[in-house]
Amino acid sequence: MTFFNKVLICFLLLSGSAFSQKLQQAAFQVVPLGVKGGIDEKNLSAYLLAPAKTNDYICLDAGTVNAGIEKAIEKKTFKISTSEVLRKYIKGYLISHAHLDHVSGLIINSPADSSKTVYATGKCMEMMENHYFNDQTWANFGDQGPGLPLKKYHFQTLTPNEETPVTNTTMAVKAFPLSHVNPFESTAFLIRNGDNYALYLGDTGPDEVEKSTHLKELWAAIAPLVKNKQLKGIFIEVSFPNEQPDKFLFGHLTPNYLMKELHVLEELAGKDTLKGFKIIVTHLKPPNKNISKIKEQLKSQNDLGVQLIYPEQGKRFDL
Repeated sequence: MTFFNKVLICFLLLSGSAFSQKLQQAAFQVVPLGVKGGIDEKNLSAYLLAPAKTNDYICLDAGTVNAGIEKAIEKKTFKISTSEVLRKYIKGYLISHAHLDHVSGLIINSPADSSKTVYATGKCMEMMENHYFNDQTWANFGDQGPGLPLKKYHFQTLTPNEETPVTNTTMAVKAFPLSHVNPFESTAFLIRNGDNYALYLGDTGPDEVEKSTHLKELWAAIAPLVKNKQLKGIFIEVSFPNEQPDKFLFGHLTPNYLMKELHVLEELAGKDTLKGFKIIVTHLKPPNKNISKIKEQLKSQNDLGVQLIYPEQGKRFDL
């Protein structure tokens, strides 16, 4: 073999390796501020999502904010103060629905926060304005609604299935309705950065129990992104183990129902498209024995070969 051929082979190998690494580079970074459902007020649904290698985070729900930031600092995920993360890194909030375990951190931390945008669908925004930021339950830190709006937050109502830019980031969001104890609505957020996507679902029951088609319509919308490997992961709740009777699901999923729904997605996206796909399991409800049982059941029922991720409060991971 000539010297030139050896050099050429080395170049091709290195180029191939670099190309492979580029393909595997993360598109998003995630810092969970709260991961549970239920009674732990220091660890309720809230996930910071940003394009990779940036600090331009959007907060997906806001059940726990301050305690989650402190936990992230404790774990050296952030190396600045709690106040700086809150005021500078969090560029806005996407609120899936107005139940307290998804908004309490936003409400309590609003006096210390900086000006930014809160995004939600019409019904959710109406509930927050009428019941929380109403100058009675809490000061109105918004720019509309009852009482004297203090105009710290810009309340932006999302129109379902229409993409909206996320202010002060390179991201955009599209909202999809979910059923959370029909007819109460929750929301799924499809977040785009360039050609990459992440999907976050607020609380949702299965279509079968909710007598709804919301999840099937969502799966149909994202199936092409799964097929083309543009969707980097799905945040989706599993609140109860399989033993929970349907009449006591209260608009939530079990391992059995999650896997049924993911099979619907795979049918739409194509065989084996979910193999190795990242499913971030959210909203597990205490007690801990139930959480352990949920994890065991998901592992045993995972016939699609998805990568199950259980986020840890304050610990960053990539998508």
